[in-house]
Amino acid sequence: MPLPPPANRVQQHTRRVICEGYKREDGLWDIEGHLLDTKNFAIELKDRDDGILPAGEPVHNMSIRLTIDLDLNILDVAASMDATPFRGCPSITSAYKQLIGTQIKPGFTKLTRDMFSGVHGCTHLLELLGPVATTAFQATHHEREALEGWSDGDQKPPMLDTCHTMDSKGAVVQTYWPHFYQPEKENQQRNTDSHIIATENIEAITGG
Repeated sequence: MPLPPPANRVQQHTRRVICEGYKREDGLWDIEGHLLDTKNFAIELKDRDDGILPAGEPVHNMSIRLTIDLDLNILDVAASMDATPFRGCPSITSAYKQLIGTQIKPGFTKLTRDMFSGVHGCTHLLELLGPVATTAFQATHHEREALEGWSDGDQKPPMLDTCHTMDSKGAVVQTYWPHFYQPEKENQQRNTDSHIIATENIEAITGG
C-alpha cells in the first residue's frame, strides 16, 4: 500500500542511500554502501573556493566497502569521500580500517557507535554502516541457508524472532518452519513459569 497523498509541498533535500552485495571470484563478499545528499537550492559552503554550492550538486557523496566471508567476519575495509562540506572530512576515512577483524553480529551497531561516534568518525559513514550490515545479511542469506540447512535442519534460522512476522508463535513460522513453531499456549505457560520463579525469588529475598 502506498503512502497517502501528501499536502502541497516543495522539495528541499534528497538523501539517496544505495547498498549492494557482490560475490567475488575468490569466494569472499564485497558489501558496498553509497550515500548522496543534494539540495534543491544553492547553499553557502565557506570551505569551498567560491563559497557557494549550486542546487543539485552533492553536499555529501561518500562510500564504504566491507569485504566479508560467509561468517560475516570483516576482512578488509575501504572508505571514500568524493564530496564533503569541508576539505578535512576525508582525512577520517582510514579510521574505518579498525573494523577489520570484527564480525557483523548482534551488537554490531553498538560496536560501531563506540568506535566512531563524535570526533572519532564521520556521522554519515557511521549511519551508513547500519544498512551496510543488514545488506551483508541479505546478500549472503541464500548461501548461508544452503550451507547451514535452515529450511529443514536442526539449526534455528537466524531471522526467527527478529520481527513480528518471524515470531516463533506466528503463522509464517508455523507454515514454513513448523519444527521451530512455538504455539501461544506454550509461550503463555513459559511466561507463567518465569513469573512464578521471579516471584519466588523476590519472596526469598524479601522474606515475603
